[in-house]
Amino acid sequence: MKLAVLKERRAGEARVAATPETAKKLTGLGLSVVVESGAGAGARIADADYVAAGAAIAPDAAAALADADIVFTVRGPDAGEIAAMKKGTVLAALLAPHSEKDTAQTLAAQGVTAFAMEFIPRISRAQAMDVLSSQANLAGYKAVIDAAATFGRAFPMMMTAAGTIAPARAFIMGVGVAGLQAIATARRLGAIVSATDVRPATREQVESLGATFVAVMDDEFKQAETAAGYAKEMSKDYQEKQAALIAETIRKQDIVITTALIPGRSAPVLVTEEMVKTMKPGSVIVDLAAEQGGNCPLTKADQVVEAHGVTIMGYTNLASRLAVDTSSLYARNLFNFVSLLVDKKTGALNLNWDDEILKGAVLTRDGEIVHPAVKG
Repeated sequence: MKLAVLKERRAGEARVAATPETAKKLTGLGLSVVVESGAGAGARIADADYVAAGAAIAPDAAAALADADIVFTVRGPDAGEIAAMKKGTVLAALLAPHSEKDTAQTLAAQGVTAFAMEFIPRISRAQAMDVLSSQANLAGYKAVIDAAATFGRAFPMMMTAAGTIAPARAFIMGVGVAGLQAIATARRLGAIVSATDVRPATREQVESLGATFVAVMDDEFKQAETAAGYAKEMSKDYQEKQAALIAETIRKQDIVITTALIPGRSAPVLVTEEMVKTMKPGSVIVDLAAEQGGNCPLTKADQVVEAHGVTIMGYTNLASRLAVDTSSLYARNLFNFVSLLVDKKTGALNLNWDDEILKGAVLTRDGEIVHPAVKG
C-alpha cells in the first residue's frame, strides 16, 4: 500500500505530517511511503533525510497522490489535491470540520474516507494519537516565549547592586493543555503566575504548578462541574462576581494569556476593552483563540497590534512557529493512529468500525459526511 505525505500550501503553515523517524516506522508496517518534494522544508527536514529513512520523493502533489491508499497532511487538502485522490483513499489530517464544511463535502463527493484528527476521542487508549493536546502543549509554551520577547521588562525578580527588579505578573485564562503549559513556562521564567478556569477541578492542577488559582470560591463554584467533567452554566449573580474579580486581577497583570475555545462557535470574550484600558502600559496579551474571533475583541487575527498601550498578539497558528517539534509530535500522533488501520500480518487496510477511536474520528465515509457533530 502507498502512503502519500503532502507539502502544506497554506500561508504560514510550516509543519509536515511525517518525519524521517515516522517514515521509517511506516515502512516497517509494510507501507510504501512517498513524500512530496519540499514537504519537510519548514520543519528543517531535507528530502534526502526522507530517502535515507526508506521513503521515496515525488516531484509534486499529483505524483505523490497517484494511486495512494493513505494520505497524510497537517491541514486539510485543497480541491485539486482532493480531486487527485482515488475513491476509497484514507485521509488523516486536521480538517477544521466545523469551519471548513466545503472541504468535508468535497472529500465525501470524492469517496474519500477522511479522519479529522480533531475528533480523536479523549480516552486513555487514544492519548498517543491526541493531536490537539500535542500541538496545544507547545502552543502554550510558545505563547509565553512570545510574550517574554515582546514585553519590555524581565520576567524574574533580579537583585542587583543598582537595585531590585520586580518579577513580572502573568495571568493565564483557561487551564487546558495550553494553559497548563503556559503556567509552567511562565513559572520557569520567574514570573508570579495566577490562573483561572470555570472548572473547579483545575484548581489543584494550577496550584501544583506553583500558581495561584483565581475564582469566586463560593458553594455554587464548588458545584460548577458535571459528572462528565464539563462546566455548568453559572447564575447571573455568580457571573457578575467572577467578572469583577477577573477585572481586578487583570488590572495588576503584565502578561495575560487567553486560551478559551469552543468547537464550532466563536471564542468567548474573556478580556473586554474596558479591562485592557486598566492594564499597565507595556503589558502584553497573547490571544490563543484568535482564529475563532479571539478572547479579546481588540485581537486581530495574525497581527500584533497595540491598543490603549497594551500589545495584543493574535497569531492563529502558534504550533507552526515551532514547526520542528510540533511536526515531530504530530507525525507520531499520525503513526500511532494509522497503526490501527493497517493489518500487521498482511499490511492491508483493515478499518474496524467497531473501534471507538475510528468511529469517533471519521468525518466522511461511503460518499457522505458521517460525523454527528457536522453532518446535516
